[in-house]
Amino acid sequence: MRRRIGATLAPAVFVLLLLLPLGGLAPAAHRLAAVLGAVVMLWVTEALPLPATALLGAALCVVLQVAPAKEVFAPFADPLMFLFIGAFILARAIFLHGLDRRVAYAVLSLPWVGARPSRILFAFGVVTASISAWISNTATTAMMFGIGLSILAALRAPGAQASIAPAYATALMLMTSFAASIGGLATPVGTPPNVIGLGFIRAQLGVDIPFFSWMLVGVPIVLVLFGLLYLYLNAVAPAGVRELPAGVQLIRQEQERLGPWTRGQRSVAFAFGVTVLLWILPGLVALTVGEHSPAYQVLLRRVPEGVAALLGALLLFVLPGEDGPAITWQDAVQIDWGVVLLYGGGFALGVLSFQTGLAEAMGRGLTGVLPIEGSLGMLVASVVVAVVLSETTSNTAAANMVVPVVISIAQAAGLDPVEPALGATLAASLGFMLPVSTPCNAIVYGSGYIPLRQMMRHGLVLDLAGIVVIVTLVRLLLPLIR
Repeated sequence: MRRRIGATLAPAVFVLLLLLPLGGLAPAAHRLAAVLGAVVMLWVTEALPLPATALLGAALCVVLQVAPAKEVFAPFADPLMFLFIGAFILARAIFLHGLDRRVAYAVLSLPWVGARPSRILFAFGVVTASISAWISNTATTAMMFGIGLSILAALRAPGAQASIAPAYATALMLMTSFAASIGGLATPVGTPPNVIGLGFIRAQLGVDIPFFSWMLVGVPIVLVLFGLLYLYLNAVAPAGVRELPAGVQLIRQEQERLGPWTRGQRSVAFAFGVTVLLWILPGLVALTVGEHSPAYQVLLRRVPEGVAALLGALLLFVLPGEDGPAITWQDAVQIDWGVVLLYGGGFALGVLSFQTGLAEAMGRGLTGVLPIEGSLGMLVASVVVAVVLSETTSNTAAANMVVPVVISIAQAAGLDPVEPALGATLAASLGFMLPVSTPCNAIVYGSGYIPLRQMMRHGLVLDLAGIVVIVTLVRLLLPLIR
């Protein structure tokens, strides 16, 4: 129903905006407003696949002469695109060689975790959030979802049915999704909105936030939010027993089934380690000798994040696997190219909105409507709008829609745009209430362990907590990276 409504409303919105006399807008900005209206409608309703909508928006911009094709499609070759291509190939290799499952079971089998359900919940969440910091939230959820179901199957097996409360199963499944969404905030490559927001901040404001600098803000937010998530789920959904020996047995059995480290796993771990080192090395150098040192500047110019990701991914074609290289081209091309196209389309529309003056006009208009007072009010409004949009549409679409508008509003109001833009970027990943909010939520909702009312209730609590945490820590920590 939602898709059918979108397929009807999108053309209507396009024609309406194209025919309306939008005073004060240049002709190119007027036509771009019509394209953006249709694209936003298609994104919200998902009447078309999100990447197809992004490509449609770019194509319409060329057809309607918003800008020449060369300018419209230039953002598809932005260096940040290659950051995700490299990261996706690394994530694909991690999945193919089972390195993610090995890490997950290694942590879950630690002696301190034991057979206590509260510690299993904590360790399970820590593993999920940690993995999600480096590979996509959806891929992390899909991988940990199977592990979580295996644990629940053992705990709820015949003879052990009464040993675990149904609420604990709900909590473990929610932990799978929520921890993945939270963990993605730790690094620029953890979730698509991070890269989208960084792209707009760099392109429109000329502010570069290096990998390590992002982590100075992202990691504390993840630690605080995850701590609140664990304390909340552990309090509202207890297992009803103190120890569950079956859980320990299952984890040990699965870990033993993995066997010794394979040659491919060692190669992937090495390539991943090299990539992470190249990502954080400029930040370490900046902390040691300063951001104005020649060494730091050379590293930024010669090994930016996108190049580091590509170098790590290319190592996989050289390092040995079981039967040939650690990854083949046939496997590498299985990454989600649709997401890459979605980034490109979102960047293209955002850049054009600034070039044509549409973003500035929207900023002036919204400045007079929204009750924004000072930089704190701007930050709060940006975060709240991003969270609300992320509940009704994908987090990538929310970031593409909110961040450029936030930048223009802040500039029109004479405020520092970096703070609200960063806040909106982080908040775009906080869709916790509905199965349709994120693919992570949809995956765990399909388990049958999560009543919709429970997801909405717990998700609302996490949304509100996320708003407070992001506003507070962005406000406090942003000076560290400026």
